[in-house]
Amino acid sequence: MRKVRTHDVESYMGPASVKRPLAGELGTESLAINYFELEPGESFAFGYHSHADQEEVFYVVEGTAVFETGAIENPAGDDGAKAGGDAPTGDDTTAGDTAASDRAAANGGETADDGEAAGDGEAANGADIGVERVTVGAGEAVRFAPGEYQQGRNESGERVVALALGAPKDAGETDIRRECVSCSEFTSQEIDMTDNRDALVTRCVACDTETGRFG
Repeated sequence: MRKVRTHDVESYMGPASVKRPLAGELGTESLAINYFELEPGESFAFGYHSHADQEEVFYVVEGTAVFETGAIENPAGDDGAKAGGDAPTGDDTTAGDTAASDRAAANGGETADDGEAAGDGEAANGADIGVERVTVGAGEAVRFAPGEYQQGRNESGERVVALALGAPKDAGETDIRRECVSCSEFTSQEIDMTDNRDALVTRCVACDTETGRFG
């Protein structure tokens, strides 16, 4: 048996004020776990995204979160911005590790005011996005299937506290989509650490345009 106090776990850099990975401290073998605190306007993930092999459950402890989900066809020949496979919902890589580890640690996040991933419209290379919105309040949970594109954010004026659970722990390929102003469409993204290591940056895979910055 292992017990952990969430506030004793180091928080990751990203689109949420607080993201504490609990899986490593608890020693889980098949389950990824993240503790989140979102201030108004913040998000769980870097973009509208999917994990090929992992189902996710978000349980809201405090406040109200809004999630969007929809099907995106991955365009033929588009390898996407697969931001690592083993660190989506709850990974234990710290922001001070290598660039590859930084990208893995960053899997699954976005900001509501910086290139929000899609509402109704089109994704990369004209792929259709069919979006459904759901509001999840305190004491409620929502589940997303493997391969299901989704994003969640705090659109309220109060803080959101939530737990994100993912199984299996290894998510497989993760595809993140954000709007690229240069490409005039939603494209697959990659995530890198800045040279001075004070922020994570999302970039369009197709043209290398910066689409978001998270400090």
